[in-house]
Amino acid sequence: MKKKDKSKEKASRRDFLRSGLVLGAGAVAGSGLVAACSSGAEEEGTKVKVMTTDGRLVEVDSNKLQPASEAIEENYGELLTMRQKRGREGLAGHHWVMVIDLSRCKNARKCMAACQGAHELRPEQHHINVLQMQDSEDTAPYYMPKPCYHCDNPPCTKVCPVNATFKRQDGIVLIDNHRCIGCRFCIAGCPYSARVFNWFEPDLTAEEKERVYDIELNVPQKRGTISKCLFSADRLRKGQLPYCVSACPNGVYYFGDKLEDAVTNGTSGETVSFSELIKENAGYTQHEELGTKPQVYYLPPKNRMFPYKKESIYLEEEPRPEQESHSIN
Repeated sequence: MKKKDKSKEKASRRDFLRSGLVLGAGAVAGSGLVAACSSGAEEEGTKVKVMTTDGRLVEVDSNKLQPASEAIEENYGELLTMRQKRGREGLAGHHWVMVIDLSRCKNARKCMAACQGAHELRPEQHHINVLQMQDSEDTAPYYMPKPCYHCDNPPCTKVCPVNATFKRQDGIVLIDNHRCIGCRFCIAGCPYSARVFNWFEPDLTAEEKERVYDIELNVPQKRGTISKCLFSADRLRKGQLPYCVSACPNGVYYFGDKLEDAVTNGTSGETVSFSELIKENAGYTQHEELGTKPQVYYLPPKNRMFPYKKESIYLEEEPRPEQESHSIN
């Protein structure tokens, strides 16, 4: 295999950064992209819009922007360090939980499509999958979405030799692909088959590959590393519901904060008591006997909204625009 030219690789990154795609992030991270005025009488330039690390558009005086240089190269490392730090810490004072109502699922697979798009997965990769289930020959089949269960006692994190997979204070189990060595011990340790291995190079442009790695979104993906459901940690930081929850057209998913005893339905936007929802509908978790304490609960497939259709996928209209902006109340 031909070795990469490190000088060309460095130049490639610098050229990409010069394009301005990470200019806003650099401004907020404090890399010195915004220079101080040399004097109070300096003439103002035109206003340019840049994107901050938390997704906000801000206007900056063009005269206060330094040309892209080695300072931006240094900012790449600063921004990466900042994202790694906050990604591992999580959101203090929260413990996230999901409830899946099996009576509402009709295998529309909008949740899968939204998740794959957000995390730039290949067509055969899934962070969440919709399975066809049948408890016995005497019962009717049903559909069961299966994400990572973000266990309170996760065996996957205990077998990782390099601390690449970890559990945050808010209950989310994440993967750091800058530490992952691809040993796949975590895949063997997970009793729910919730992890996937990146066997191939992701289908990304050269510019996309040069982006600063986001541990809460796990992009850009890297060959030879592990990927999994992240409970959309990047969306939670913005106060928004996970991608799968917002995309589902049938209200299958509830998501919220266990400490506040509140979960919100992604379709209706209705917020209800988590404990009452579980108690009144006989909610349960998968393989409770293992002691993993999953934080994804299921409501039984009773009084189903849709008939089961064997090996078929319902075609649904695109989710309504308002579904995309639901927030966690």
